[in-house]
Amino acid sequence: MAASELYTKRARVWIPDAEEVWKSAELTKDFKNGDASLQLMLEDGTSIEHKLDPKTKNLPYLRNPDILVGENDLTALSYLHEPAVLHNLKVRFIDSKLIYTYCGIVLVAINPYETLGIYGTDIINAYSGQNMGDMDPHIFAVAEEAYKQMARDERNQSIIVSGESGAGKTVSAKYAMRYFATVSGSTSEANVEQKVLASNPIMEAIGNAKTTRNDNSSRFGKYIEIGFDTRYRIIGANMRTYLLEKSRVVFQADEERNYHIFYQLCASSHLPEFKTLKLSSANDFLYTRQGRSPVIHGVDDTKELSTTRNAFTLLGINESYQMGLFQVLAAILHLGNVEIKDKDSDSSLIPPNNRHLTAFCELVGVTYQDMSQWLCHRKLKTATETYIKTLPRLQATNARDALAKHIYAKLFNWIVEHVNKALITNIKQHSFIGVLDIYGFETFEINSFEQFCINYANEKLQQQFNMHVFKLEQEEYMKEQIPWTLIDFYDNQPCINLIEAKMGILDLLDEECKMPKGSDDSWAQKLYNTHLKTCSLFEKPRMSNRAFIIQHFADKQVEYQCEGFLEKNKDTVNEDQINVLKASKKFDLLVELFQDEEKATSPTGQVPGTGGRTRLSIKPDKGRDKSSKEHKKTVGCQFRNSLQMLMDTLNATTPHYVRCIKPNDFKLAFSFDPKRAVQQLRACGVLETIRISAAGFPSRWTYQEFFSRYRVLMKQKDVLSDKKLTCRNVLEKLVQDQDKYQFGKTKIFFRAGQVAYLEKLRADKLRVACIRIQKTIRCWLARKKYLRKRSAAITIQRFTRGYQARCLAKFMRRTQAATIIQKYQRMCMERKRYRQKQAAALVMQTILRAYMARQKYQGLLREHNAVIIQKRVRGWLARCWYKRCLVSLVYLQCCFRRMKARRELKKLKIEARSVEHFKKLNKGMENKIMQLQRRIDEQTKDNRSINEKLVSLETSSTAERERMRGELSRLRGVEEDAKNKGNQVTLLLEQLEKLKKELSSTQKEKKTIEDWAQTYRDEMEKMVSELKDQNCSLKKEKDDLNRLIQEQSQQMTEKMARAIVEKTQQLETDLNEERSRYQNLLTEHLRLEEKYDDLKEAMVSSNVSKPGHRRTDSTHSSNESEYTYNSEYAELEEGSRAAEDVTRGIDTSLTLKLQKRLTELEQEKQSLRNELENREDQFQRARARDDVEFKKARGAELEYESLKRQELESENKKLKHDLAEIRRSLLGNAATGAGAPGSPAYKVVLEQLNASCEELEVRKEEVLILRSQLVSQKEAMHHKDEKETMTEPSAYVEDVSKLKDAGELKQAYIGLKDTNRLLEHQLQTQRRSYDSEVESLRGELQNVKEENNRQQQLLAQNLQLPPEARIEASLQHEITRLTNENLELLAEDPTASREARVIILRRMVDLMEQLEKQDRTIRKLKKQLKVYSKRIGEMGAGQTEGQTSPGQMVDEPIHPVNIPRREKDFQGMLEYKKEDELKLVKNLILELKPRGVAVNLIPGLPAYILFMCLRHADYVNDDQKVRTLLTSTINSIKKILKKRGDDFETVSFWLSNTCRFLHCLKQYSGDEAFMKHNTQRQNEHTLSNFDLAEYRQVISDLAIQIYQQLIKCMENILQPMIVSGMLEHETIQGVSGVKPTGLRKRTSSIADEGTYTLDSILRQLSAFHSTMCQHGTDPELIKQVVKQQFYIIGAVTLNNLLLRKDMCSWSKGMQIRYNVSQLEEWLRDKGLMVCGAKETLEPLIQAAQLLQVKKKTDEDAEAICSMCLALTTAQIVKVLNLYTPVNEFEERVSVAFIRTIQTRLRDRCESPQLLMDTKMIYPVTFPFNPSSLALETIQIPSSLNLSFLTRV
Repeated sequence: MAASELYTKRARVWIPDAEEVWKSAELTKDFKNGDASLQLMLEDGTSIEHKLDPKTKNLPYLRNPDILVGENDLTALSYLHEPAVLHNLKVRFIDSKLIYTYCGIVLVAINPYETLGIYGTDIINAYSGQNMGDMDPHIFAVAEEAYKQMARDERNQSIIVSGESGAGKTVSAKYAMRYFATVSGSTSEANVEQKVLASNPIMEAIGNAKTTRNDNSSRFGKYIEIGFDTRYRIIGANMRTYLLEKSRVVFQADEERNYHIFYQLCASSHLPEFKTLKLSSANDFLYTRQGRSPVIHGVDDTKELSTTRNAFTLLGINESYQMGLFQVLAAILHLGNVEIKDKDSDSSLIPPNNRHLTAFCELVGVTYQDMSQWLCHRKLKTATETYIKTLPRLQATNARDALAKHIYAKLFNWIVEHVNKALITNIKQHSFIGVLDIYGFETFEINSFEQFCINYANEKLQQQFNMHVFKLEQEEYMKEQIPWTLIDFYDNQPCINLIEAKMGILDLLDEECKMPKGSDDSWAQKLYNTHLKTCSLFEKPRMSNRAFIIQHFADKQVEYQCEGFLEKNKDTVNEDQINVLKASKKFDLLVELFQDEEKATSPTGQVPGTGGRTRLSIKPDKGRDKSSKEHKKTVGCQFRNSLQMLMDTLNATTPHYVRCIKPNDFKLAFSFDPKRAVQQLRACGVLETIRISAAGFPSRWTYQEFFSRYRVLMKQKDVLSDKKLTCRNVLEKLVQDQDKYQFGKTKIFFRAGQVAYLEKLRADKLRVACIRIQKTIRCWLARKKYLRKRSAAITIQRFTRGYQARCLAKFMRRTQAATIIQKYQRMCMERKRYRQKQAAALVMQTILRAYMARQKYQGLLREHNAVIIQKRVRGWLARCWYKRCLVSLVYLQCCFRRMKARRELKKLKIEARSVEHFKKLNKGMENKIMQLQRRIDEQTKDNRSINEKLVSLETSSTAERERMRGELSRLRGVEEDAKNKGNQVTLLLEQLEKLKKELSSTQKEKKTIEDWAQTYRDEMEKMVSELKDQNCSLKKEKDDLNRLIQEQSQQMTEKMARAIVEKTQQLETDLNEERSRYQNLLTEHLRLEEKYDDLKEAMVSSNVSKPGHRRTDSTHSSNESEYTYNSEYAELEEGSRAAEDVTRGIDTSLTLKLQKRLTELEQEKQSLRNELENREDQFQRARARDDVEFKKARGAELEYESLKRQELESENKKLKHDLAEIRRSLLGNAATGAGAPGSPAYKVVLEQLNASCEELEVRKEEVLILRSQLVSQKEAMHHKDEKETMTEPSAYVEDVSKLKDAGELKQAYIGLKDTNRLLEHQLQTQRRSYDSEVESLRGELQNVKEENNRQQQLLAQNLQLPPEARIEASLQHEITRLTNENLELLAEDPTASREARVIILRRMVDLMEQLEKQDRTIRKLKKQLKVYSKRIGEMGAGQTEGQTSPGQMVDEPIHPVNIPRREKDFQGMLEYKKEDELKLVKNLILELKPRGVAVNLIPGLPAYILFMCLRHADYVNDDQKVRTLLTSTINSIKKILKKRGDDFETVSFWLSNTCRFLHCLKQYSGDEAFMKHNTQRQNEHTLSNFDLAEYRQVISDLAIQIYQQLIKCMENILQPMIVSGMLEHETIQGVSGVKPTGLRKRTSSIADEGTYTLDSILRQLSAFHSTMCQHGTDPELIKQVVKQQFYIIGAVTLNNLLLRKDMCSWSKGMQIRYNVSQLEEWLRDKGLMVCGAKETLEPLIQAAQLLQVKKKTDEDAEAICSMCLALTTAQIVKVLNLYTPVNEFEERVSVAFIRTIQTRLRDRCESPQLLMDTKMIYPVTFPFNPSSLALETIQIPSSLNLSFLTRV
């Protein structure tokens, strides 16, 4: 891929920086090939120009996409280089507070310098059994991987922990060992895992010290082999140590300390047992005050010494040895304070009576003279003589310090040896896991021999690490079958050769030590001469001739000072001083310290060497003496040999690497110094791992992961059914260079940077899609907003216009009303005026119209005459003019025709000659003649019509003249009338003026009256308003007082209720806590019992008894007991004497401790039981007290009802007594066989009696209901009267205020009296109706009693009849009774009689059907009797009944009578012989298969059978039988659970039966509290002789144990499904994204298991539920089990979510919420929503919501705090820290937001625990659930093989 494609604008790169090592920048301009610089902009906005190297032209490192930053595995990064690694570690450490990160096969651990809560037992349980890549990086994940590979591959493992001083190596190794001790356990009661952990405080006390870099720095290397047996449980351990820093005993630099043990002793010097050590403050001793820092902040040395002593005790080092050790250590301190003074220049002396030397001699048991002599003198030996040489003060001081170092080294080796002895075991070791805690590279200002050896060891370890990484890479490529290209990696073999090869540094050092006058200077010259010119890794400092420089693999040039190399390599000590110490006779421990090395071998066969190094076992030559060369090996030689053996051990194991990083030099919590981090990353090999990975194919994707991640880059046509082929085709299109990737068998391998390129393509594609989605969504939102605004505007307009329209309409209505008023007013006025004017106008019109009519008539007449004249004249003139015109026209025509005729004549003359023309001419003439004739006829017709018209006109003119004459006469009459009307109008006008005057006077009077009325009305309204105001104020005061009283009473009630609720909740909480404690004690008791049984079985199995002498099962089961173990101890003592030899090997103190612990548990159990009973009594008393108070409050109201109820109950009891007597009489008469139970007559009578009883019960209930209604009605009327009485004054006042005069008041009072009379009348009517109804009900009750008496008489009569007659008599009686009822109904109500007749017919039909059923039953019984008779005949009983006919068989009274009598007389008991008890237990418990019983038999059948057997033992009053039966039952159930405790079906079956057995013991105990729901028959079956209350408690405890076993069994089944089904499986396909996973998920870490889904969990839950339902488990118990199941699911899911960074994303939150909804749907389908299971998922639900909510502003923080109430602060912060965007469009949670959340949640009072306790079990209760099943009806199937039981 070209650089121009990657280095484009906005691409981010890393550039070097002096302060931060690497700094991020962004390109502001595209890079083009040939450019000499890059235009960059830093994150702070500064623009810079980055110059490229003109030689290499290397571009800066590209930065990974933000989506890849913060990954769990550094190899998951697309760009693998130093800045990417450093940035990823910094982001995880600073932002997410994550200290662990994977780097391929290496776990990088950064020291947080703060105590973190991520190492608890809950975290260990969470990582146990998980694959290494499934969880977040952790030291526990590495430990689990090693443990799993040891078990799977049968290969030893090693965990190599390295790092600088202060990086946390010792703590990491300690946590790894703690993990092994927790998950594996030990095989014996010797607590090996505790001893392994106890070795840590001892080794830290004697081998750790405070340095400038670390407060608890290990000053030695150690390799601990933890041994495991074939079941991979810890059986022992072995420790090897390397290169103890002895010089620290005598010298410490500033701000450093000596070994911790010295300061612990000085701090505890005040203790009485340490008075003999003569110690004081650490500042008083030279060896402890040189560093001037005797105290470590936050560390109590006194407590630390107590911890060390306890660890010594646990490892078997008794008090005497401990005091001996402390004496040696105190002697070393005193020896350091021995002051040596100059005697002269060549000699020295110790002043006499030196108190420190005296103390030293007293402590070690040597003489003062000898010790002072050899501290200042030295013995020199020659071939012939021995000389004693004095030592100058400096040499004497050095000899003293050498002795102190030698003593401490011997003491260190002795402690290591005895620790190994304590950790040794006799069991054969199958495999081991080694934990190597060794120093990392060390560079100081002055580096000496110790640093040289440390760095040499790290060179060897780095070489082994490089080879292992290279090997893994090669294996991965070969496995995937991709082309393998050799990767060039740095090999540090030249540096190792420089140190250890022949003529190397160590070889020259040993050679110089052998020289008589060898010195550091001569050795340095030899080094210069040998290696300066031949080895490029060796250099000489410019300014020194006594130092040399070695270039180590981490590009570190370390300068070593040669001074002291020879002395430290020789490790010499004055032998005379050692001899003095060996001669001590008072101190045996000191002599033991200086035994010969051949004898002081360690338990593992290793030989402790001098100088504090422990060498691996080397078989010495037996011919060599004590002064052999083996004893004289140099320190360098010993260290080289032990290091080589360590490398051989590591090469023989599978290594696991932990690299510890020190983030800063100031021990600041979560502070990251990039410079220091980079130095350590380079030194520890992490960057080398990255380089090796980057050289090959670091990014690896499975085909499914690649398809899921980059599906968005594919088109629909590219997607094929074969995912592998699809990925291949798509990748070839996306990446053109095929060298950038390779296709393996299961994975696709990418070169560095290719994943980032693919992510860029994916992000671009998603960005385009997001823009399109945003565009559409924004358009939709804008349109929606516009439509919403438009709708709002329209609504506003509508309401505004409506308001305006209403205003306009109101105005128009008012205007119209005013107009109408005006109209009518004006109309009246105008009408009057109009009528006056009309009358005048009419007169005037009459006159005028008459005048005008006359004038018009005259004018018409004149006009008519003129028209006639004109007509005549115009006619004459027209005729004249016509005639003239006619003559003229004729003349013109004649002339024209003449001219035309002439012309035609000329033509005719020409044509006349032709005959044809003549013919035509004649023909034309004929036509013309005919036309003229027609024309004449038409003119004749016209003339005739004109004449007719003239006649009609004359007629009409005559008629018109007659009409005009009549009109003229009429007008003359009208004129006369008008004259008369004019006279009347004058009179009316005069009257109108008079009326106007009267109207004006009337209006004035009316106005005066209206003014007076208005004044009066205003005064009255004012008075009424004042009265109303007063009334309102009084009402308001009354309401305020009533409200105040109600509020006070309500507050008091709420306060009391709240107090009661709080007290009840507190009691319930205390009760649950006590139950939980009690059940936990039961669990502990069960565990101790199991351990005791294991010990007993081990003793019995190891017992060498006589052949054939074994205890049978019957003996074993019959002698077991739950309470005491005395019988079991007696059996062991009586078994065989050979067991004594076995018991010697067992720790008797452990047995005594177990017995003592068992006694204490029993006592605590009894005390807890008593306390539980007291709490329950308190709870019951409190509840009873509340009930009494409630009853007192309602006692007065229910008194009347209780009296009536008692009367009716007494009557009911009397009737029941009568019925019972009838039943007894029937039973007494049943002996004759005629009316035996089961016969048809007997059934008919019983049905009648039962029907009458039911009818009586119904009547009683109706009477009670009516009585209660009557009482309530009376009370209501009473309250109503009181209310009316109370409300009358106020109503009266209001009415008075409204009345205007006394008359109205009187009328109102009369109306009120009438109303009261009417109400009283209605009340009396209702009371009379109620009384009549009560009387009628009493009459009906009396009739029922009489009917009952008649039934009894009829029953007595029927019993004397034969069976057939009984049936007919009963039917006849029933028909008669129904007929009588029908007649009565007919007389009362004909319509009701028809309905009653229908009912009677139905009942008759039912009776006939019953009769037919009885006939069929009789026939069936006859057939059965016939079959039985044949069987009896076949058996040869000698009886003749088999030859009789079926009819005769029925007549025989023997068989049909005996069979029902036996069934009826069965009392629900089972009898068994005492010797059959074992068979009963074996068949019913031990060999019973739950599946067959659950499917074929009734639930709880074994419990019923056992209880029936127990009832018989109680019935015969056999206490021994009761005790043995219960004990055998309990022990057998325990045995079957121990044998098949992992089978859910078995555990569920016996939990159900144990609960049923417990309920039976309660139900039939005779206790009234448990007999409320029993039938009369069940009450007769109660236990009569024994009180089994104590056994009920024992069985309840057994049920609790079975319940806990059931929960564990379910947890084991559900555990593998939860994480896969709830978190990993994509229930909603396509929502979750896949990110690069790096080198985790290695093949060796992934087991081939089926993938579980959510459906798998739901199916398993359904299977659990159906199994428990089939077994008849109590519904309440099922609810508790389901609640526990859902708690386990929620807790495990949440814990994994909190430990997996890859799961904390928005899409995963959606998946979780969907899965939870499916679980809730399952609860809803099963009807279990109220069992509390949903509430247990609340933390998981809130965690999923937390992943999906916004996490930016303060409002979001407030919403999160109010939402996540079920999550702790630690969990909320953890989820926010782990939140990881899957796509670039999601944003990370800022550190400021997380701090805001922490600030808001600071006041929460909660546990700081991060994970939920998955082992927590809710306390179980067993609510009493009585059975309705009658014991006498239970049948025992033959499949149970219980034929030896006899039914009683």
